[in-house]
Amino acid sequence: MIIGFIGFGKVSRNLVKIINSDDIEFVTSAENRSSKTIDDIEKSSIEVLDTFKEVARRADVLISATSPKNALGVARQYGKYANGIYLDLNNISPDTTSKINESVGNLVDGAIIGKIDSDNPILYLSGKKASRLRFLNDFIQTKIISDNAGDASKLKLLRSTYTKTLSALLIESAEIARDNGLEDEFFSMLSLTEGDDFREKSLSRINNTLNSSKRKSEELEEIINYFDENELIMVKAALKKLSQ
Repeated sequence: MIIGFIGFGKVSRNLVKIINSDDIEFVTSAENRSSKTIDDIEKSSIEVLDTFKEVARRADVLISATSPKNALGVARQYGKYANGIYLDLNNISPDTTSKINESVGNLVDGAIIGKIDSDNPILYLSGKKASRLRFLNDFIQTKIISDNAGDASKLKLLRSTYTKTLSALLIESAEIARDNGLEDEFFSMLSLTEGDDFREKSLSRINNTLNSSKRKSEELEEIINYFDENELIMVKAALKKLSQ
């Protein structure tokens, strides 16, 4: 079996490590990629093809893991060449998933819950062909939730309304505490009710958010565009905070 990647960021790099089998080959392309991405590809020691068109044609499973704003364009450009499963792992809205479904065959909507480089990430899948990816359960905990290709995307958005809003609140609270010389006391106090590892987890969440604020802002924009904007008071505030 051949698994191809369009986009070779953190998700793709870690999937190569997780799906460790002599029966599975990985391919991607360095076409129009940044020097950093090319370096990451070389470190992963997977087969590099000249174009993503070739990757799409060769792959039994083609994985799109780029960014929310590029997901539809990638699907329209390369999905038509995919003969196998097209697995979209981008944090996109169900509306975008529906548009992708019009451009590709055999679409499976995917959501990775938990950090991909942690010990226990979970892969949620939805779509009529999702059952063809059951083999992934040998490498990463996999849950097939429905035949509707938009359901995994809905779950991703719902989770993001919570996690990214919480991250923005943590950033703001920690900033105020630090400005008042009370950062250590702030985390120590909250640890009394939130658990001994609260500070460590909070700082990890804050750093992750700050290091990928642009992508997370795009994901919040997807949420606002899909759900009722009038109900998303906290999400809109989180987007404003991340934009700062």
